[in-house]
Amino acid sequence: MSMTLHFHPLSSFCWKALIGLYELQIPFEKHLVDLSSDTAHADFARLWPIAKFPVLRDDARDRTIPESTIILEYIDGMSRGGARLIPPDPVRALECRLRDRTFDLYIHLPMQKIVGDKLRHEDKRDPLGVEQARAQMETAYALADEQLRAGPWAMGADFTLADCAAFPALFYGDKVAPFGGRRKNLEAYLERLKGRASVARVLDEAQPYLEMFPG
Repeated sequence: MSMTLHFHPLSSFCWKALIGLYELQIPFEKHLVDLSSDTAHADFARLWPIAKFPVLRDDARDRTIPESTIILEYIDGMSRGGARLIPPDPVRALECRLRDRTFDLYIHLPMQKIVGDKLRHEDKRDPLGVEQARAQMETAYALADEQLRAGPWAMGADFTLADCAAFPALFYGDKVAPFGGRRKNLEAYLERLKGRASVARVLDEAQPYLEMFPG
Protein backbone atom coordinates (compact mmCIF):
# COMPACT_ATOMS: atom_id res chain seq x y z
CA MET A 1 0.00 0.00 0.00
CA SER A 2 1.68 3.19 -1.16
CA MET A 3 -0.24 5.85 0.81
CA THR A 4 0.06 6.55 4.53
CA LEU A 5 -1.91 9.13 6.50
CA HIS A 6 0.00 10.57 9.44
CA PHE A 7 -2.70 11.61 11.89
CA HIS A 8 -4.29 11.52 15.33
CA PRO A 9 -7.88 10.26 15.87
CA LEU A 10 -8.86 13.31 17.94
CA SER A 11 -7.59 15.86 15.42
CA SER A 12 -10.52 17.60 13.76
CA PHE A 13 -8.66 18.31 10.52
CA CYS A 14 -7.63 14.65 10.38
CA TRP A 15 -11.33 13.79 10.53
CA LYS A 16 -11.85 15.86 7.41
CA ALA A 17 -9.16 13.95 5.50
CA LEU A 18 -10.35 10.58 6.79
CA ILE A 19 -13.96 11.23 5.74
CA GLY A 20 -12.81 11.91 2.18
CA LEU A 21 -10.53 8.88 2.06
CA TYR A 22 -13.29 6.62 3.35
CA GLU A 23 -15.88 8.21 1.09
CA LEU A 24 -13.77 7.49 -2.01
CA GLN A 25 -12.67 4.10 -0.63
CA ILE A 26 -9.02 4.93 -1.24
CA PRO A 27 -6.61 2.23 0.07
CA PHE A 28 -4.22 3.69 2.65
CA GLU A 29 -2.49 2.96 5.92
CA LYS A 30 -2.73 5.05 9.06
CA HIS A 31 0.19 6.12 11.21
CA LEU A 32 -0.84 7.58 14.56
CA VAL A 33 1.65 10.27 15.58
CA ASP A 34 2.14 10.85 19.30
CA LEU A 35 3.31 14.46 19.45
CA SER A 36 4.02 14.10 23.17
CA SER A 37 6.98 11.94 22.14
CA ASP A 38 10.04 13.99 21.18
CA THR A 39 11.17 11.27 18.79
CA ALA A 40 7.79 11.00 17.07
CA HIS A 41 7.54 14.78 16.83
CA ALA A 42 11.01 15.03 15.28
CA ASP A 43 10.20 12.29 12.76
CA PHE A 44 6.96 14.04 11.84
CA ALA A 45 8.71 17.40 11.46
CA ARG A 46 11.17 15.82 9.04
CA LEU A 47 8.22 14.71 6.94
CA TRP A 48 6.52 18.13 7.13
CA PRO A 49 8.42 20.92 8.94
CA ILE A 50 5.23 22.68 10.06
CA ALA A 51 4.40 19.46 12.01
CA LYS A 52 0.63 19.92 11.77
CA PHE A 53 -1.90 17.16 11.09
CA PRO A 54 -2.81 15.61 8.72
CA VAL A 55 -0.07 14.67 6.25
CA LEU A 56 -0.47 12.12 3.46
CA ARG A 57 2.62 10.35 2.16
CA ASP A 58 2.37 8.72 -1.28
CA ASP A 59 5.50 6.58 -1.67
CA ALA A 60 4.55 5.39 -5.15
CA ARG A 61 4.67 8.98 -6.43
CA ASP A 62 7.28 10.17 -3.93
CA ARG A 63 4.91 12.92 -2.80
CA THR A 64 4.24 14.36 0.66
CA ILE A 65 0.89 16.16 0.82
CA PRO A 66 0.00 18.25 3.90
CA GLU A 67 -3.22 20.10 4.74
CA SER A 68 -6.64 18.46 4.70
CA THR A 69 -8.08 20.35 1.72
CA ILE A 70 -4.97 19.69 -0.39
CA ILE A 71 -5.06 16.01 0.56
CA LEU A 72 -8.66 15.74 -0.60
CA GLU A 73 -7.89 17.64 -3.79
CA TYR A 74 -5.01 15.20 -4.35
CA ILE A 75 -7.10 12.04 -3.98
CA ASP A 76 -10.16 13.38 -5.82
CA GLY A 77 -10.76 11.19 -8.86
CA MET A 78 -8.65 8.28 -7.55
CA SER A 79 -11.73 6.24 -6.69
CA ARG A 80 -12.07 3.17 -8.88
CA GLY A 81 -15.82 3.69 -8.89
CA GLY A 82 -15.49 7.18 -10.28
CA ALA A 83 -16.75 8.97 -7.17
CA ARG A 84 -15.68 12.60 -6.84
CA LEU A 85 -15.42 15.07 -3.97
CA ILE A 86 -15.23 18.12 -6.23
CA PRO A 87 -17.96 18.70 -8.83
CA PRO A 88 -16.68 18.45 -12.43
CA ASP A 89 -18.52 21.61 -13.45
CA PRO A 90 -16.08 24.54 -12.93
CA VAL A 91 -18.70 26.89 -11.48
CA ARG A 92 -19.95 24.32 -8.96
CA ALA A 93 -16.35 23.31 -8.18
CA LEU A 94 -15.56 26.91 -7.27
CA GLU A 95 -18.62 27.13 -5.03
CA CYS A 96 -17.68 23.82 -3.41
CA ARG A 97 -14.21 25.12 -2.61
CA LEU A 98 -15.69 28.32 -1.22
CA ARG A 99 -17.95 26.37 1.15
CA ASP A 100 -14.99 24.22 2.17
CA ARG A 101 -13.09 27.42 3.04
CA THR A 102 -16.11 28.83 4.88
CA PHE A 103 -16.37 25.83 7.19
CA ASP A 104 -12.60 25.72 7.76
CA LEU A 105 -11.85 29.41 8.21
CA TYR A 106 -14.99 30.76 9.86
CA ILE A 107 -16.18 27.85 12.02
CA HIS A 108 -13.33 25.37 12.39
CA LEU A 109 -10.48 27.79 13.16
CA PRO A 110 -12.50 30.02 15.53
CA MET A 111 -13.62 26.85 17.33
CA GLN A 112 -9.96 25.91 17.79
CA LYS A 113 -9.28 29.43 19.09
CA ILE A 114 -11.90 28.92 21.81
CA VAL A 115 -10.63 25.44 22.70
CA GLY A 116 -7.03 26.64 22.75
CA ASP A 117 -7.97 29.45 25.11
CA LYS A 118 -9.45 26.93 27.55
CA LEU A 119 -6.09 25.16 27.66
CA ARG A 120 -4.19 28.32 28.62
CA HIS A 121 -3.31 29.32 32.16
CA GLU A 122 -5.97 31.70 33.44
CA ASP A 123 -3.71 34.75 33.35
CA LYS A 124 -2.85 34.06 29.68
CA ARG A 125 -6.40 33.83 28.39
CA ASP A 126 -7.81 36.09 25.69
CA PRO A 127 -11.48 36.90 26.41
CA LEU A 128 -11.69 39.44 23.59
CA GLY A 129 -10.28 36.93 21.09
CA VAL A 130 -12.78 34.31 22.27
CA GLU A 131 -15.65 36.80 21.96
CA GLN A 132 -14.55 37.63 18.40
CA ALA A 133 -14.25 33.92 17.56
CA ARG A 134 -17.78 33.25 18.79
CA ALA A 135 -19.13 36.17 16.76
CA GLN A 136 -17.41 34.89 13.63
CA MET A 137 -18.86 31.42 14.19
CA GLU A 138 -22.36 32.85 14.62
CA THR A 139 -22.06 34.70 11.32
CA ALA A 140 -20.85 31.55 9.57
CA TYR A 141 -23.59 29.46 11.21
CA ALA A 142 -26.22 31.82 9.82
CA LEU A 143 -24.68 31.68 6.34
CA ALA A 144 -24.43 27.88 6.35
CA ASP A 145 -27.93 27.50 7.75
CA GLU A 146 -29.33 29.49 4.83
CA GLN A 147 -27.22 27.62 2.25
CA LEU A 148 -28.46 24.28 3.65
CA ARG A 149 -32.10 25.18 3.14
CA ALA A 150 -32.19 22.99 -0.01
CA GLY A 151 -30.00 20.15 1.37
CA PRO A 152 -29.42 17.37 1.92
CA TRP A 153 -25.68 18.09 1.63
CA ALA A 154 -23.61 21.26 1.53
CA MET A 155 -23.72 21.40 -2.29
CA GLY A 156 -27.16 19.85 -2.68
CA ALA A 157 -27.59 16.27 -3.85
CA ASP A 158 -23.90 15.25 -3.92
CA PHE A 159 -21.60 14.62 -0.96
CA THR A 160 -18.48 16.69 -1.56
CA LEU A 161 -15.32 18.22 -0.17
CA ALA A 162 -17.51 20.79 1.57
CA ASP A 163 -19.23 18.06 3.61
CA CYS A 164 -15.87 16.60 4.63
CA ALA A 165 -14.98 20.04 5.97
CA ALA A 166 -18.37 20.63 7.55
CA PHE A 167 -18.56 17.67 9.90
CA PRO A 168 -15.53 18.26 12.15
CA ALA A 169 -16.20 22.01 12.17
CA LEU A 170 -19.83 21.56 13.20
CA PHE A 171 -19.34 18.58 15.53
CA TYR A 172 -16.77 20.37 17.66
CA GLY A 173 -18.24 23.81 17.01
CA ASP A 174 -21.59 22.78 18.47
CA LYS A 175 -19.79 21.79 21.67
CA VAL A 176 -18.11 25.15 22.27
CA ALA A 177 -20.67 27.46 20.59
CA PRO A 178 -23.93 25.44 20.43
CA PHE A 179 -26.32 26.15 17.59
CA GLY A 180 -28.96 23.56 18.53
CA GLY A 181 -32.49 24.96 18.55
CA ARG A 182 -31.47 28.16 16.75
CA ARG A 183 -30.25 26.87 13.38
CA LYS A 184 -32.73 24.20 12.33
CA ASN A 185 -31.17 23.48 8.92
CA LEU A 186 -27.68 23.25 10.40
CA GLU A 187 -28.85 21.02 13.23
CA ALA A 188 -30.61 18.62 10.85
CA TYR A 189 -27.59 18.62 8.54
CA LEU A 190 -25.24 17.64 11.36
CA GLU A 191 -27.49 14.69 12.19
CA ARG A 192 -27.50 13.61 8.53
CA LEU A 193 -23.72 13.80 8.49
CA LYS A 194 -23.50 11.56 11.56
CA GLY A 195 -25.50 8.96 9.66
CA ARG A 196 -23.17 8.94 6.65
CA ALA A 197 -21.08 5.74 6.63
CA SER A 198 -17.74 7.51 6.16
CA VAL A 199 -18.50 9.97 8.97
CA ALA A 200 -19.83 7.29 11.32
CA ARG A 201 -16.62 5.33 10.82
CA VAL A 202 -14.48 8.33 11.76
CA LEU A 203 -16.60 8.98 14.86
CA ASP A 204 -16.40 5.35 15.91
CA GLU A 205 -12.61 5.32 15.58
CA ALA A 206 -12.34 8.55 17.58
CA GLN A 207 -14.63 7.41 20.39
CA PRO A 208 -11.87 6.23 22.77
CA TYR A 209 -10.22 9.66 22.52
CA LEU A 210 -13.22 12.01 22.73
CA GLU A 211 -13.05 12.31 26.52
CA MET A 212 -9.72 14.13 25.98
CA PHE A 213 -11.48 16.99 24.17
CA PRO A 214 -11.33 20.04 26.47
CA GLY A 215 -14.32 21.85 24.95
